Amino acid sequence: MKKTILKNIMPIVSAIIAICISKLVPDGLTAYGTKFWIPFLIILLVVFVIINIISLINKKVFTKLNEKAPIMSVLILILSFWEILTSKLAILPLPYFPAPGQVIDAIITDWNRILVSALYSLRLLAVGFLVGAILGLITGVMIGWNKKLNYWLSPLQKIIGPIPATAWIPIAMTIFPTTFTASIFILALAVWFPVTVMTSSGVANVRKSYFEVAQTLGAGERYLIFKVAIPAALPNIFIGLFMGLGMSFVTLIVAEMLGVKAGLGWYINWAQGWAEYSKVYASLVVMSLIFSTIITLLFKVRDKVLIWQRGLIKW
Repeated sequence: MKKTILKNIMPIVSAIIAICISKLVPDGLTAYGTKFWIPFLIILLVVFVIINIISLINKKVFTKLNEKAPIMSVLILILSFWEILTSKLAILPLPYFPAPGQVIDAIITDWNRILVSALYSLRLLAVGFLVGAILGLITGVMIGWNKKLNYWLSPLQKIIGPIPATAWIPIAMTIFPTTFTASIFILALAVWFPVTVMTSSGVANVRKSYFEVAQTLGAGERYLIFKVAIPAALPNIFIGLFMGLGMSFVTLIVAEMLGVKAGLGWYINWAQGWAEYSKVYASLVVMSLIFSTIITLLFKVRDKVLIWQRGLIKW
């Protein structure tokens, strides 16, 4: 029991160590000065203290904290080590390697522009992903279900699909009237291919016995597609959606860097142009949080829909 409690307070100890290093070890360069780093660490310390107090009266919180405490402690110590390499010893040079406190400062002081950029990115991602996923589902079902459509559409999929979506940027910028619609096309193309491949594979490999049972009960072709084939292919469809989501993240940032006048990709390009690398790192942190949250939500949806496969694929 003592070992378990000691394990739970590891993040508190790590936060105290980080505060001591930041306060007591002198900075190697005055240019590394930060305003919000110490308050950020103090807030972390207070949060971990509160969670530890709650864990003493709540068994679920205690178990969860016991599971997450080591990784949280290591993350805090990594941030502290990062600070030592930058602001304390100046081993990693400015402006390419800002101190963690400077990144926190950038997030707090420039939160308005980062928030607006994140919302633009989410809008573009949502539209592009939905268009690509819907088209991928339609073409995937067509290819997997109908042999004649498979004959005509499968070669198109094999020719266009393997080409990286970002390679279409010059053509998309020429064909489409705005950079926004061009970016949607590129994103949709990135999502369309994996969703089409996995959906067609899932539909084509549904057991014949499922269709035979449904036909025995008088099911028509529409019923067989929407009530038998697609539900049976859902595990494959979700794999395609996960793959498409990963591709859409990469494509989104590249598209925003090259053409779109707003978004996190544009923000990175803009900050790099002014050599404000603290803002570049800040946008990467925000990007990581947003994209990780989106993937987590998709996993939650998958666990709800495919309840019999809950926990089979973990995130």
